[in-house]
Amino acid sequence: MVLAAFIPLMISSAKVAIAARRRAVAERAAGTAPTDRTGATAAESSRRGMGTAAQFLAGVLTVLLTIAAGIAVSPQSAGFSLTGSNRSSAEGTGETTEVRMHAQQDMRFDPSEIRVPQGNRLVIHLTNDDPTTVHDLVVANGATSGRLDPGASATVDVGVITDRLEGWCSVIGHRSMGMTVDVIPVDAQGQEVTATGTDGAHGSHGHAEHTGTDPAQAADLNAAPGEGFTTRSPELAPASNETVHRMTLDVQEVAREVAPGVTQDVWTYNGQYMGPTLRGKVGDAFEITLTNGGTMGHSVDFHAGDISPDQAMRTIAPGESLVYRFTAHRSGIWLYHCSTMPMSSHVAAGMFGAVIIDPPNLPSVDREYLLVQSETYLAAPSPDQPGLPEGVNAVVDPEKIAAKQPSFTMFNGHATQYMHDPLTARPGERVRIWVLAAGPSEGLSFHVVGGQFDTVYTEGAYQLSPDGPGNPGGTGGAQALNLAPAQGGFVELHFREPGTYTFVNHSFAEAERGARGLIRVQE
Repeated sequence: MVLAAFIPLMISSAKVAIAARRRAVAERAAGTAPTDRTGATAAESSRRGMGTAAQFLAGVLTVLLTIAAGIAVSPQSAGFSLTGSNRSSAEGTGETTEVRMHAQQDMRFDPSEIRVPQGNRLVIHLTNDDPTTVHDLVVANGATSGRLDPGASATVDVGVITDRLEGWCSVIGHRSMGMTVDVIPVDAQGQEVTATGTDGAHGSHGHAEHTGTDPAQAADLNAAPGEGFTTRSPELAPASNETVHRMTLDVQEVAREVAPGVTQDVWTYNGQYMGPTLRGKVGDAFEITLTNGGTMGHSVDFHAGDISPDQAMRTIAPGESLVYRFTAHRSGIWLYHCSTMPMSSHVAAGMFGAVIIDPPNLPSVDREYLLVQSETYLAAPSPDQPGLPEGVNAVVDPEKIAAKQPSFTMFNGHATQYMHDPLTARPGERVRIWVLAAGPSEGLSFHVVGGQFDTVYTEGAYQLSPDGPGNPGGTGGAQALNLAPAQGGFVELHFREPGTYTFVNHSFAEAERGARGLIRVQE
């Protein structure tokens, strides 16, 4: 546009200058030199006109030189390519490649590879065929479908394809399970075109779920929970006399503090990291209503029930509900958790809890507590994660889960709560502590510093008791309760003297990540 405007202006300026020169020559030949209104002669006016034209020309040339310099620095920004045969690809061929893609229930895109003639515009028509779970498509160049409910569709204009691009589902865990697509530019022979190194190149993105640092690195695990945090009571009420237990588990995706200064995007039953505890006796019936108030598919699996998982444990879409019924046929402490894939991410995000079915003739004790250990694996949120609750600075990182690199290992959903709000007892009281390893991947060796267990119950059976047949004289004791992921039991002990006793996961790396607390024994 600048060049087009410059040419007629240059011609017009030249004509004016030539006419002025001819008048000046004629005036000198006639011996006259008329002046203009400013008192200047025609020759002087001509020189002024030529000077103005020269200034205008200099300005236009400056603009042209600036544009030329910009193109020299970044030819791609002006639609130029300096890569030989790819010279016209950035401007595009003017043709469009349209592809129909389906998000499937097995955490896959179909197709998972799209080959596009280089320079063509790519338009993807995406349909979510997963009947239970929301999905989306995010492309490395920023194009996105937005979240799609089951059965919904969207059109994604990816733009002109010049280099290889990666796309993925941004719902946490879906990308790490293989829900990705490769967009590959090809030449006229159908061969892949070597990437030119632009920001959308496949190699610069890889398959990382998150690129942010772990917010846990800045957490102070000696600090008290933040203002507004409420310690979860570890006290356990006795089983009621009811024989039918009804409860609603409402799935909510909210922000919760899991350590001082770290607020995680958690997926919960009834709004808390670690769902409510259920307790009953052998033969009791349980009727659980699950409602999905979240933004993705969720479910629940009760280990305390021995029923077919096909219907009761199925994933339900946002807004749906189901009723889960089972009868407790065996005693023990049982895990329940979300069984929607990837299960590890859903458990690490807070979707787990405990069901306690008392052994027959369980003796009464002075105090009874519940401690459920879990671990979470965190990263800073990615820009392509929409709709996070306000205040969140951490989300579950599936890659850390796969690498078994916990950010925090916690009892009852927070890394420091029981260091600052201890359990309590009096000297001589009998204390029972139920313990469950919720995982998703780590077990524990539960130990009370300064305490000894005279009773150990693991996975439905007494391993040690004061009057048990395997404990002649009742002098046997235990120092740790060893549990693999999803296992549970209880220990009993009494404290001989006042003091502050620390309970830990004796796998000390886990204790140093938060799996510890205090028992304050006072008269």
